[in-house]
Amino acid sequence: MRIRIDDPADPRLDDVRDLKRSDNRPDLPGGKGLVIAEGPLVVGRLLESRFPVRCLVGFPGKLDAFLAETDVPGNLPIYEVSREVLAEVAGYDMHRGLLAAADRAPEPELAEILSSARTVVVLEGVGDHENIGSMFRNAAGMGVDAVLFGNGCADPLYRRVVRVSMGHVLRTPYAHLTGSYTTWQRSLQELADAGFHLVSLTPDPGAEHLADALVDEQGEPWPKVALLVGAEGPGLTEHAMRATDVRARIPMAPGTDSLNLATSAAVAFYERDRSLR
Repeated sequence: MRIRIDDPADPRLDDVRDLKRSDNRPDLPGGKGLVIAEGPLVVGRLLESRFPVRCLVGFPGKLDAFLAETDVPGNLPIYEVSREVLAEVAGYDMHRGLLAAADRAPEPELAEILSSARTVVVLEGVGDHENIGSMFRNAAGMGVDAVLFGNGCADPLYRRVVRVSMGHVLRTPYAHLTGSYTTWQRSLQELADAGFHLVSLTPDPGAEHLADALVDEQGEPWPKVALLVGAEGPGLTEHAMRATDVRARIPMAPGTDSLNLATSAAVAFYERDRSLR
């Protein structure tokens, strides 16, 4: 199925066309809604994921190296292109030289995720793609079982999220909680009913120390924990924090009040992981 394409207008390359156009990207949920993976590591993780891969596109040398080490379905179209052709198709110089496109797959049901998870993170209003990508990478590295999206979050399958997460968004379970800006917090009751201890992360100096919030009165780690984080700047809404069991803070050095969102979450993930050891 390896086919050489020298014409940038060839429709077989439409799945990776105009990757930087805000109104016509192939990964727009309202358009083709594809998943785009870039580079050998992320493309490999896409092939191992639940997302049905449609095609593989790359420079001759990049394809040679990748195919020598990776099992690829025999019926998968593989398009070999020059750097110049791919740059014209994608809209910029794709120096990684290897791309894959896949269809989106249905999210797992929330109940299915909660049935086996011990630690989840819940996001509210997080619109920055790099923060979401970093969140998935940090979650995968520190034992977080799933990422749940409250209201107002960006698309987790946006191309930049996939890239920044190093493909972990394709492997780590995620689901969207239902409801609007003022009602999605009701979905947290399903987590509480499943036995999760709900912890809001906030820079409020009056909040409980993070390490203390993750253990019970006997100093034992809560069996199940959901960590809630809000957008960088405004943080979690009061509606969301009222729906949790405790508000927790990361102690900061004098003269500082907070960390980058993804960094703060990583600290919380580490502290939760450490409490379980």
